[in-house]
Amino acid sequence: MDTTLPAELFGNGVIAAPMAGGPSSPELAAAVGRAGGLGFLAGGLKAPEALEAELATLDGASVDRSVGLRPFGVNLFVPNTDDIDRNAVLAYRDRLQPEASSVGAAVPEPRWADDDAFPAKLDLLLTRPPAVVSFTFGTPRWDTVAALRRAGSFVVQTVTGPEEATVAAALGVDALVVQHPAAGGHSGAFLGLPAFAGTLAQLVSAVRGVVDLPLIAAGGIGSPDDAAAARAAGAAAVQVGTAFLRTPEAGTNPVHRAALASPDFTRTAQTRAFSGRWARGLENGFMRRLADAPAGYPVIHHLTAPLRAASVRAGSPDRTSLWAGTAWGAAREEPAADVVGRFAG
Repeated sequence: MDTTLPAELFGNGVIAAPMAGGPSSPELAAAVGRAGGLGFLAGGLKAPEALEAELATLDGASVDRSVGLRPFGVNLFVPNTDDIDRNAVLAYRDRLQPEASSVGAAVPEPRWADDDAFPAKLDLLLTRPPAVVSFTFGTPRWDTVAALRRAGSFVVQTVTGPEEATVAAALGVDALVVQHPAAGGHSGAFLGLPAFAGTLAQLVSAVRGVVDLPLIAAGGIGSPDDAAAARAAGAAAVQVGTAFLRTPEAGTNPVHRAALASPDFTRTAQTRAFSGRWARGLENGFMRRLADAPAGYPVIHHLTAPLRAASVRAGSPDRTSLWAGTAWGAAREEPAADVVGRFAG
């Protein structure tokens, strides 16, 4: 099987990671595409109407008269099907009350049932298929993969190890994003296995040993040397997220931007405090105070949403998620095209 990626879609092999919550704006996706990479919209945690508006914006913003419409991708979160310990979540809600009160926010009642409007967003992408569709947090049904491919989309699944890669390959996807634990934001793990302990290159090599699909390396890529090592291990492309957070085209909020450049933050850590699902970000006070947060995605995400928003409005980085990978220190305030150029193969 061919383990390369189609150049007409993936260009120079640099992909802007889909980053939910604002950073992956249509403007960023368009800028990455114009620079020869593949831009992405983050469909997770977004209403179908909002995603449709972004698709329309990107259809227009991506037009470059010299090259035509640049391809782009859309990422969807697969709904969580795990049982949630309601008592643990309710106890956590009580602990959130003083945190929220300190920034003038209220903790809402739990939303126990939430499928992130996945069926509606999937219908939207089948109606107006983007060049690439990727899935995170779980795998879609095999017939969903088949339908998207018939519609003309190239289908990609996020995996975090060889076992997940084997499951995804059996669904008929076209390629895999191989995500290392060093990645910023949420882990795409879906089998509940221990996190991979080696380097990104070793992870790519391990996945290459069990599947014959094109691989896209992600997680902790902060330099061209990191990208080169991943490619040498068998990756056909690299997916970079944190490096784009400080670009002018990204929709990163001002508090997050400032934190990425601040000497006050000295490390990243993984936490469930903001969403109930493991995610990596700059370690702040909220993460330290609530280090033992229970599992409970997306219920906990909705519980903390008001206090995160209030923290940003107040200009404080203490109670909002500051997603970033371990190589955050290498992120620069520069145009997206410059980031693409640095990481191109």
